Amino acid sequence: MAALAAVLLAPAGAQAARAKESQPVYSYENAIREAVWVDTGLDGDGDGRSDRVAVDIVRPREPAQQGRKVPVIMDASPYYSCCGRGNESQLKTYDAHGNVVQMPLFYDNYFVPRGYAFVGVDLAGTNRSDGCVDVGGPSDVLSAKAVVDWLNGRARAYTTRTGGERATAGWTNGRTGMIGKSWDGTIANGVAATGVEGLETIVPISAISSWYDYYFAKGAPLYDGGPADLADAVESPDAQAHCAAAQQKLVAGSPRSGDWTKLWNDRDYVLRADHVKASVFVVHGMQDLNVRTKNFGQWWDALAANGVERKIWLSGTGHVDPFDYRRADWVPVLHQWFDHYLLGYDNGIERQPMADIERHPDQWTTDRVWPPSGTAATTVHPVNGPVPGVGALSAGRAPAGSTATFTDNPALDETSWAADIDKSTPDKAGFTTRPLTKDLRVSGSSKVTVTATPTTSSAHLSAVLVDLGPDTIRNYAGPGEGILTGTDRTCWGASTAGDSSCYLTTSADRISVGATVFSRGWADLGNYASDRKGVPLTPGKAYTLTIDLAATDHVVPAGHRLALIVAGTDNGLIDPPASRPTLTLDLRRTGAQVPFVGGAGAFARATAGSPARSDAQSPVAPKGVPVPRMTQRLPGDPRP
Repeated sequence: MAALAAVLLAPAGAQAARAKESQPVYSYENAIREAVWVDTGLDGDGDGRSDRVAVDIVRPREPAQQGRKVPVIMDASPYYSCCGRGNESQLKTYDAHGNVVQMPLFYDNYFVPRGYAFVGVDLAGTNRSDGCVDVGGPSDVLSAKAVVDWLNGRARAYTTRTGGERATAGWTNGRTGMIGKSWDGTIANGVAATGVEGLETIVPISAISSWYDYYFAKGAPLYDGGPADLADAVESPDAQAHCAAAQQKLVAGSPRSGDWTKLWNDRDYVLRADHVKASVFVVHGMQDLNVRTKNFGQWWDALAANGVERKIWLSGTGHVDPFDYRRADWVPVLHQWFDHYLLGYDNGIERQPMADIERHPDQWTTDRVWPPSGTAATTVHPVNGPVPGVGALSAGRAPAGSTATFTDNPALDETSWAADIDKSTPDKAGFTTRPLTKDLRVSGSSKVTVTATPTTSSAHLSAVLVDLGPDTIRNYAGPGEGILTGTDRTCWGASTAGDSSCYLTTSADRISVGATVFSRGWADLGNYASDRKGVPLTPGKAYTLTIDLAATDHVVPAGHRLALIVAGTDNGLIDPPASRPTLTLDLRRTGAQVPFVGGAGAFARATAGSPARSDAQSPVAPKGVPVPRMTQRLPGDPRP
């Protein structure tokens, strides 16, 4: 104990040089619990007073008594009173003095005894904060940024919501890490994109990088609703009474046409990735149909382009926290991450493999960099086969005059299309390779360029990549989006009577399938000339449009087939257009750019020769996971 005390009381640089891992040496039960209200400098509710956001703090008592300052882990959320956090939907609870008793999730239980402060911020307009909910906009982001500024001595805070007694943060060294799932992680992205000093790292889990891409895909609506609906769902009673004007601005700024507006520009953090100074640990489910995976893909690419230090975990789940699909590995890795970036420990986390990827339920692989070296976008082309609508994927282009025709059927979805891949059906155009002779890995974001002639003035298009062959995957469309919740509990940190560190165990929810859709994209054909504005179509006229497919990492094994399907409305995932067009594809002017590991050579080798066996073709239709019905979900709660 004496030796440990010597380490803990040593100067920070010497401590970092000696220690590899922070230890739980401080009392959680005796931790200081307090609340302050940080002045944001904004007046979102228009009452003539600067809004204050509530900040609940749990920090170890002993460092303050010893004159030592501690770093901060921060989760800024709109869900602390309305909807709950985590698999068990925990809410903040308070004692008679207004100090937090239960802080949702395990972060405070685990990290406070290890020498961190945990800070839970109520976003503007929620729980005990002033202002109005801004759904990822300037008020959301700047209210959280103001807390980072206060932790670094650049902003004011008060001991009460309306009083004048100042609160200072002399107990912290200002080094802050932000973490959170979905809306919470989204705010971490947004604050990092301001470049605020003192924010050392962020851990965005299933997070949005551009709110336009939460609601639309190149003009095609992904949800029947908009930001004002989300604001209404999370606002406090005070905000609901005073924020009608702010909600109307959200409605006016997010037209259902899918056109880009200033509102979306203000909520696009990818545009500001060059401001990011913090390291970034991205975590996302590759089958997340709530915050769809384009959000992590474009954010990752922008961070890479700007040289940001980064790490990534990709699971086979839907909208699920890694605490609930890989708990025993997640907590130690997160511990290492924060120890390195907030305490300065030389534990080697930044030299570990950049990417962890789940291949099958609970089976993970790693990559030194991601996407792996040698990954190159390769163009593959659809060509007709002997049966209309049942074609092949080829390295060579289709002959001039080759076409494929389908009619939008809003009642069908990607699972239906894949099940009928070898049948001539009127609702899709499908193209497959022969059974592969070698594994073929797709890593990153694909694009599908189509030239299509519609019969009506409006049309929506979907494109999906499919692995045709039997597999056992996570049941991402199930109630837990890939997890089952048990009855036993495991404990992660210290507990008090009012805040337990013990959480229900989880396990993989597995399903056997004959086809796996692993990358998707959608677009309104009226956006052929612009990602940001759609126009009516002229029936009978050909239009060329590029559909962005969401980022993924998937291995199509030898014996399986790779398929590209182009169709209309993907029921459950986009809204249909105003009409039911028939579309004719010019196959010579249609192709997919797919990031194969090994590039064109890998595709050529995998599609050459005769496979020893084929798992891909059988008399039974290749049934996949049923697409969950589209619901107006919150970006943070995996359940409708």
